[in-house]
Amino acid sequence: MKTFILLSFSLTLATGACSNSPGNKGGQGPQGHDDDTPPATELAEQNLLRAMELADDAIAHYFTGEGMAMARFYNPYTDVRSDEKGSVWMYTTAIEAVNAIMQALKTYDAHGQPTLHDTHSERYRDLLAQLYDNLAYYQGTFELTSYTQTREWTVYGVHRASSKGNANVAGIENVYDDQQWLVRELLHSYKLTGEPRYLAEAEYLAEYVLDGWDCTLDASGKENGGIPWGPGYTTKHTCSNGPFISSLVWLHEHYAKSNEEINHRYIIPGGKRETSVMKKRDYYLQFAESVYNWQKEHLLRSNGVYDDFMGGCGDCKIRYETIDGVRYRANTPLNDRVGPPYSYNSGATLSGAADLYRVTGNAAYLDDLKQLSDNSFQYFAKISDQLPGHYEYAVNGFNNWFNGVLMRAYIETYPIYNQVDRYINTFQQNLDYGFTNFRHNGILPHNLLQGWDNGNRNVEGMFAFTFAAEYALLAEYQLEKEP
Repeated sequence: MKTFILLSFSLTLATGACSNSPGNKGGQGPQGHDDDTPPATELAEQNLLRAMELADDAIAHYFTGEGMAMARFYNPYTDVRSDEKGSVWMYTTAIEAVNAIMQALKTYDAHGQPTLHDTHSERYRDLLAQLYDNLAYYQGTFELTSYTQTREWTVYGVHRASSKGNANVAGIENVYDDQQWLVRELLHSYKLTGEPRYLAEAEYLAEYVLDGWDCTLDASGKENGGIPWGPGYTTKHTCSNGPFISSLVWLHEHYAKSNEEINHRYIIPGGKRETSVMKKRDYYLQFAESVYNWQKEHLLRSNGVYDDFMGGCGDCKIRYETIDGVRYRANTPLNDRVGPPYSYNSGATLSGAADLYRVTGNAAYLDDLKQLSDNSFQYFAKISDQLPGHYEYAVNGFNNWFNGVLMRAYIETYPIYNQVDRYINTFQQNLDYGFTNFRHNGILPHNLLQGWDNGNRNVEGMFAFTFAAEYALLAEYQLEKEP
């Protein structure tokens, strides 16, 4: 079985939010045609070069100052960036793009083609470090009473502060899914660079998120389970559970040959809070499977894709209980599954299923990933009426980023279920069409198939980085896939 991207996270180091290079200035990108696709190796290089061009232009257009303040929007026709700053979720997409490019460069080097790697890897490694250093503008500290303890945490808030470490992160000002996307990227960065600080931060944030797991017990003594959207919310979202599965699997793999231990906090009948010591390898895998099982049980629709969240709580205020004189968070019953489905929710869960199948060999995960791959494509991809041979995906709201998560899941699933190749190719077609026909001042429009909206040409910065990341993922995919 061939493994690539982040399908494996071993001890061997590589070297080298919910629904919440200058080039072609003023012109189009390099010419190309969908019906004249180059061979796989040429297409891989074209993809990687385009990824770097798009990422370099996005850095130049959206970031300002030594603190790398990220504008949320940029208009490539007026060359004006917005005063509004991107959220931490949006900022993380820049890290995602750099990680994806570094991964593709590393793969080129492994394939005996070191030139691109040797030319570009150091500057992207330096850029990655700068992005993490300035992530601290979103960082802050607060005290949280959770299901098992009261503790002070230093995490990442939704909004950027004026100075490092002073972001407002209390209550609804931080959400668990933002931390989860950062955990994923931190682990990827650690694998690529071997920098211990990335692993340490990933584990700290993972501990924080798991502190949000609802370990209260129902009437039968079973854990209620699920992770709320954030510590200030009671609804439990697909986006605050699904993205965490893969990262937990990777942490399990990292500690597979280690006896390092961790405290496991839980609740026993009667509400008493207990703590036991577990091997990290067992702890992380246990939670990966628990999160996956909760997600599947509560949020999978009859048509085989995932709904948005569990709600229906009536009075949705956070509840507390006092046990042995100590105050803890209590369960808030949730009765309704709420839509609509979004492509990233199914995509994140699909990635989790692929990782769980890879490390456990459990055939149930294999069945799940095959069904979810097919069902998600059937639900989210629509045959284009205007461009024969192309498939359209929703591009309103944040769907461009959502769709990128789904594409990445298909790529991660390919070594196990190669039928997704044709699904992946639809993203390649759409990116190439948009790059060839509509790229302006280094930026692609929200709608890759229809081009620029004459009324509003502001482009979300997170989309600019999403398109760069997609091209980098496709570069590696073309290099690594079976001929």
